Amino acid sequence: MNPAVQAVTDRIVARSRDTRRAYLDLIERERETWIGRPRLGCANLAHAYAGTPEDRAAMRGGTAMNIGIVTSYNDMLSAHAVYYRYPEQMKVWAREVGATAQVAGGVPAMCDGVTQGYPGMELSLFSRDTIALSTAIALSHGTFEGAALLGICDKIVPGLLMGALRFGHLPMVMVPGGPMPSGLPNKEKAAVRERFAVGEAGREELLEAEIGAYHSQGTCTFYGTANTNQMMMEVMGLHMPGAAFVNPGTKLRQALTRAAVHRLAAIGTSSEDYRPLGLCVDEKAIVNAAVGLLATGGSTNHLLHVPAIARAAGIVIDWEDFDRLSAAVPLLARVYPNGSADVNGFEAAGGMPYVIGELLSSGHLHRDIMTVAGDDLSAYAEKPVLDGDALGWRAPGASGDDTILRPASAPFSPDGGMRILQGNVGRACIKVSAVERDRWIVEAPARVFDDQLDVIEAFKAGELDRDVVVVVRFQGPRANGMPELHKLTPPLGVLQNRGFKVALVTDGRMSGASGKVPCAIHVSPEALPNAQGVGGAIGLIRDGDVVRVDAVSGTLDVLVEATTLAARERPTPPPAPSGMGRELFGMFRGQADEAEKGASAMLAGAML
Repeated sequence: MNPAVQAVTDRIVARSRDTRRAYLDLIERERETWIGRPRLGCANLAHAYAGTPEDRAAMRGGTAMNIGIVTSYNDMLSAHAVYYRYPEQMKVWAREVGATAQVAGGVPAMCDGVTQGYPGMELSLFSRDTIALSTAIALSHGTFEGAALLGICDKIVPGLLMGALRFGHLPMVMVPGGPMPSGLPNKEKAAVRERFAVGEAGREELLEAEIGAYHSQGTCTFYGTANTNQMMMEVMGLHMPGAAFVNPGTKLRQALTRAAVHRLAAIGTSSEDYRPLGLCVDEKAIVNAAVGLLATGGSTNHLLHVPAIARAAGIVIDWEDFDRLSAAVPLLARVYPNGSADVNGFEAAGGMPYVIGELLSSGHLHRDIMTVAGDDLSAYAEKPVLDGDALGWRAPGASGDDTILRPASAPFSPDGGMRILQGNVGRACIKVSAVERDRWIVEAPARVFDDQLDVIEAFKAGELDRDVVVVVRFQGPRANGMPELHKLTPPLGVLQNRGFKVALVTDGRMSGASGKVPCAIHVSPEALPNAQGVGGAIGLIRDGDVVRVDAVSGTLDVLVEATTLAARERPTPPPAPSGMGRELFGMFRGQADEAEKGASAMLAGAML
């Protein structure tokens, strides 16, 4: 193993010793005392079987494995629309190997692309907790010996895992649906957005461009949070190998889903190859998730999601771990917004099998983890192929395009391109893999806002036509649910194109598709004071204060004397969000912990 990766792994193992032991004790106790079908009462079993007459006899016999399907299907979210027919197909494939399957429950799956810049986005992060809770409810019936988790996009995969891990004695497989075919190139779409921001393109032209990019069922083709999720499931060994980026509606996609059902039946609680989720997701698998994120230039949202998933399995990973890994992990991929190719181009160049093979060879990924496919990660370094109707795997060979994928011996960058910033403003994250090196340091007067829409209005009025650090505060989990501020990308990009030095500093999130503008995000502590009355220094920055964002030295400071800063009065927070159902999530906002722990009210309430 690479010494730096091993050192971080050892650090996590030591830090997590007590919490991981408690988790392993939990899943062992659950396995021993699990209600299960043999222990359920007759009336309980009758209720469970009443809706599935075609499988009732097999279920009643009690010897066939029963698979619970937790689905996030809806046809408003393109990536999840593909799941429409999956349950009925999976039931057929389960019968092929003497098993049965039932839809255990559905979970919500909102589309951040629809809600970006609008009030609904303030429900986005907390939808992750809601999905986790819904997953727990789905699995609470005690009638399943394993589960198939159907999810792809931003909060859905983390939420499914967070809920499922509390049932970690059960074997589970993540079942993806794949990316939509390529449409309008992402760079062309972004160019129209920037032209629209300055009034050079009309609404119809913009809508035509957006529909040209987002045109079909499947995941959006840029490398944002949804596709980073799929990368992560591969390096953690929770998919069938190579399943991440195969397009929907193809024979290969169907073959992989069928294989996932067959494999799940083979690793059940009573099988000789028992592979419980809670043992698959261990400290090494979590480090693999972080390494994969850094090696591929993935979404900054996973600096929230990986710690939250880890906590659900009794593992503690912090931003310092990411920072240390980033210094040691080479950047092997350039996929939009960190390059011009989309995920289909990435897949064609070799995709995840190529990346995993390179990182295994260079010692950056842990090979010796339990996966759903086998006893180590090496199976995930092979690409799925069809020979007639037979599914098989083979080595991907060399990179098919070295502008998209490079070997670990000749990477795009020797490091992973994520930094932790620390200073008198607090602690923050920054992704610089898509930022030009001469923009890694921005020192400029601040312009402070409490709402992203006010930033856009100031931009339109010409008030930001200068070197500027845009500070958007009261965007943290306790203030308004920590929405993504992706709507700011076009105007800030325009300012940068005009030759100004521009940076964003916020206690909110930026999209997984954030790119060329340096953004110090997830600032902690957030501006809104916590229950002890302690608020972050981001709330003390005033218009005109010089702020320095330095991704070279890893610092984030407002250049104001400490005594002056401490003497300032805190600003009045905006009113608590209401409308669009936001008032219903007051409990989540009030209980959410800090970003570095995953910004989860549910995990905080469970004292995990």
